[in-house]
Amino acid sequence: MSESREVLLVMHPDRETTKDAAREVATRFAEAGIGLRVIDAEVKELIEHDALAELCTLVASTDDPARGAELVLVLGGDGTLLRAAELARPAGVPVLGVNLGRVGFLTEADSDALTETVQRVVSREYTVEERMTIDVTVSVDGRVVARTWALNEASVEKSTRERILDALIEVDGRPVSAFGCDGVLCATPTGSTAYAFSAGGPVIWPDVEALLVVPSNAHAMFSRPLVVSKDSVITVGIDPFGSPAVLTCDGLRHIALPRGARVEIVAGETPVRLARLHPGPFTDRLVHKFALPVKSWRERHAR
Repeated sequence: MSESREVLLVMHPDRETTKDAAREVATRFAEAGIGLRVIDAEVKELIEHDALAELCTLVASTDDPARGAELVLVLGGDGTLLRAAELARPAGVPVLGVNLGRVGFLTEADSDALTETVQRVVSREYTVEERMTIDVTVSVDGRVVARTWALNEASVEKSTRERILDALIEVDGRPVSAFGCDGVLCATPTGSTAYAFSAGGPVIWPDVEALLVVPSNAHAMFSRPLVVSKDSVITVGIDPFGSPAVLTCDGLRHIALPRGARVEIVAGETPVRLARLHPGPFTDRLVHKFALPVKSWRERHAR
């Protein structure tokens, strides 16, 4: 008896281009005898018009939908992939992204390579790499009030635009710097090319095991980004007499932070697994995604 294979599809159901891509994916997987799981009833409905209905299963997002699946296939940009990672991480299932958004730094393939991507999934022509995550703990008056995690970054930011956030950064229990700011970002190497990069942080190669701290619009002489050991404990303390704040992880999970709250960030215990089609170095991905010029001025303007 042949092995049963299933893939969980995660996508934006309200984009026409994404719908077209989903129909193609469903049709090709059905032809290959691969079952398709979806977590959105609307997606299931549009797919069933073009694929075998019995191979498309609707699963609840609260019921560990990736458990037992071979892969989580993402149609969309990095935001959609981060949402998929939230579903895939508990089950240890790899995530493969097809970029239908803008930069799509986490995604592996562009939309014009969709057919090839599906075929390589069918043929199991992909590798899997693990990406470091961070675990985040919020405490108030010494009492833990929330726990969460992130693949890209945990962002502690002011909760109202007109106020300044007074924050104290500690590393391994020692104070480093206190200042007023818009926020403080704590990122993984994977997240160094996302929000942290936009805030002025450095790009860190994903195989470097480190944590990144990037102050956002700090009112201070010393507010440079910090790169610390993966074994370090980073703490962002909110002034008990200042303004409240909000913690946001990967732009998905939000926690209100009262005055005096402390946010502790450490390397995560559970990684996110990303499927890769192209074994090339990260340098090539960086140049491609950001369209970086790699020729000298003289080469680009040679007559």
